[in-house]
Amino acid sequence: MREPNNIVALSDLQPDYIGFIFWAPSSRYVNETTPKLDKSIKKTGVFVDASVDYIQSSISTHQLQAVQLHGEETPNYCQLIQGFGVEVIKAFSVKNTFDFSTLEAYESSCDFFLFDTKGALPGGNGYTFDWGLLKEYPSQKPFFLSGGIGLENTQEIKELLNTNLPLFAIDVNSKFELAPGLKKIEALKQFKKELYEL
Repeated sequence: MREPNNIVALSDLQPDYIGFIFWAPSSRYVNETTPKLDKSIKKTGVFVDASVDYIQSSISTHQLQAVQLHGEETPNYCQLIQGFGVEVIKAFSVKNTFDFSTLEAYESSCDFFLFDTKGALPGGNGYTFDWGLLKEYPSQKPFFLSGGIGLENTQEIKELLNTNLPLFAIDVNSKFELAPGLKKIEALKQFKKELYEL
């Protein structure tokens, strides 16, 4: 998110989180100030293998309340970031298979897991992975579901929400964009409406 008017329009939809990309190679990279958000919306910084100092200064400069980590960050690294008083969301890339035992080491060092589609980029690849793999999810830790989610996935998401899986949040991005960092507000409004019709 970068465009002030677009951010205001999105905020009106009352999402729980709004993400700002702090990874320079991304077409959505934020290299300036970020707006103040309504207190009910968690301002989230998205990072990829960033230095601890960079994350700490970004938290302070942008008043971040949550940090999403999309690289090869270790459990100790995640714990350090937790020490800055933010929620830590650790992303894991999934394709045709996933070794869920990888998560064990992160159980106590992050607040949420996030499952995204493995692709050429750390995120924003625009397509979904096989959600059937989540049936093997062994943890009680709540997780975010991400990766190429669009309006066409609404029914599938509803089905997941009716299972015992601790699915906490739906992370949407590229399928709801007019251009990098510019969201389709009407499509998001429709998506939210359909999801709430459980």
